[in-house]
Amino acid sequence: MAQAAETETGAETLARHVRRFREFLATTDREALAVVGVMSLALLSAFVGFLLVSAYTIVPFAVFLGAAGYGWIRYQGLTARLLMLTMTVSTIVILLLIITFIFYESVPVLVYESTTVLGVSVPGLRMFTQPNWDAVSSPIRYSMVPMIHGTVMVTVIATVVAAPLGIAAALFLSEIAPAPVREFVKPGVEILAGIPSIVYGFIGFTVLSPWASDQFRILGQGTYLFVGVVVGLMALPTIVSVAEDALNTVPESMKSGSLAVGTTDWQTMTSITLPAAFSGVSAAVLLGVGRAIGETMAATVMLRGVPRITDPLYNVFYGQETLTSLIARNYGEADGLQMDALFVAGVILFVTVLVISIGSQYIEWRMRKKFGGDV
Repeated sequence: MAQAAETETGAETLARHVRRFREFLATTDREALAVVGVMSLALLSAFVGFLLVSAYTIVPFAVFLGAAGYGWIRYQGLTARLLMLTMTVSTIVILLLIITFIFYESVPVLVYESTTVLGVSVPGLRMFTQPNWDAVSSPIRYSMVPMIHGTVMVTVIATVVAAPLGIAAALFLSEIAPAPVREFVKPGVEILAGIPSIVYGFIGFTVLSPWASDQFRILGQGTYLFVGVVVGLMALPTIVSVAEDALNTVPESMKSGSLAVGTTDWQTMTSITLPAAFSGVSAAVLLGVGRAIGETMAATVMLRGVPRITDPLYNVFYGQETLTSLIARNYGEADGLQMDALFVAGVILFVTVLVISIGSQYIEWRMRKKFGGDV
């Protein structure tokens, strides 16, 4: 019976959509439908021409622009809806094309670095089990282990730097700072996010790296420690902004109730505000971690560029290579399997940041559901 009810409900929903579509066709001018059809066909033709790298792609795209201009003048509402739908679908399609492209380009080196486990060939397993990257000698080896190690080191240090400072700054702005101070400090924090990463990297290379070389008697420049510090400072604006928004969503009644029973402001912040906004604050830290993982220019400028694991593993006073700096440093001269190996590094970064982003979105959704009543 339940299955029958579900079938009937689905049929009723389909019938309702069909009726709406018929009403749309009945109430819409034929000329408007023709404009929509021309725009759709022209855009589809332009997309196919783009995939085929055709020199005539500009022709259907020009037709699309002309039809869109005419439709905007005659049927603005309908044209605007179609354009918004087009932009939404284009975003999804572009993302899928990027994913398909980087995975497809990484296949040859994964096949080359495959190894057999229990009689089953596992593509790319050797890239994550042996520590040597050697694109010159024979046999050629492309290992992601040194770069994964470097990325983890930089990310951990950046998180240790950015998370406490970001949460403390968010608490100050949300709970302690007077309104004039908040209006002055918050835009300043957000401006930090607009500073190009190459500027941070240049400051780290010219100021922090020489100082570290002198103080710690390091041969050459580049340490995971100071790269992590620089990347942590770059992640601060993201953590501060998102964490402050999360703290502001805590109902005022909860904080007032805590103060009414005699707790201090500090006790209220630590026992009520922070635990209540824990989901949002965690999401802020995760977004900051995602920024640290994907940082390119600061790591490229400050690190040595040697795909090798530091000895010992926890040695933060030397810096070799990260996944992002590997790509930035080698893409101009790489070809063949080495280029495919760079795509593997891109796949690792993409999957890692995607998982972190999904996790932060899930945590934010739980926070909104808890305090905003959203389902």
